[in-house]
Amino acid sequence: MSVVSSVNLAVVRSGEWAGRLGKSGIDKRPADAPVLFTETGVQGDAVCDTEHHGAWYQAAYAFDGEELAHWSVELGKDLVPGNAGENLTLTGVNSTSALIGERWAIGGAVLRVTGPRQPCRVFAGFWDVPGLVKKFTQHGRTGVYLAVEQPGEISAGDEVRVLSRPDHGVQVAELFALTMQGRADLAGHVAGCLPDLPEKWRATAAARIESSSATA
Repeated sequence: MSVVSSVNLAVVRSGEWAGRLGKSGIDKRPADAPVLFTETGVQGDAVCDTEHHGAWYQAAYAFDGEELAHWSVELGKDLVPGNAGENLTLTGVNSTSALIGERWAIGGAVLRVTGPRQPCRVFAGFWDVPGLVKKFTQHGRTGVYLAVEQPGEISAGDEVRVLSRPDHGVQVAELFALTMQGRADLAGHVAGCLPDLPEKWRATAAARIESSSATA
């Protein structure tokens, strides 16, 4: 059974590692009360770089506790819930194997999987790991961005229940593998999920599919 082990909210931090804005909400800490998830984001959270984060299809981000454990061993760091910048730390699931457009009920909210996280320099800077973007991309277990279809409160301990899965069968990991790992062999399969992608990400994926088909 997949459950929420922690619901996390941002503590805005500043520093040279925080990119062009000099501040970031990637550092998230466990909340001690239920948190409201809405179509525009997570109540009490903070998004600093609204050019790249905070769209409706990035209302929340979920990451696996098992992946925090993996990176703790890999990097020799003690990573805890919220350290990947996630609003929801999940246990008992490989979230990156979820399907694009898959719908979850958690607590009082209904969430829809929209796509993978793409690692960036701010993430690498926050963890203070040169080369993390490349390492994270090669590993390929990115966690998932979520849209909120039905607002509601979520608490630690809530079960993650799958309400529906699209027929196309395209996993978040497969979309990431095509767009970020160069897996051109997946182009035809990933094309099936285009209608379930947010418009901006759909255009990017469609371009990669077209490019892969042209060179096949």
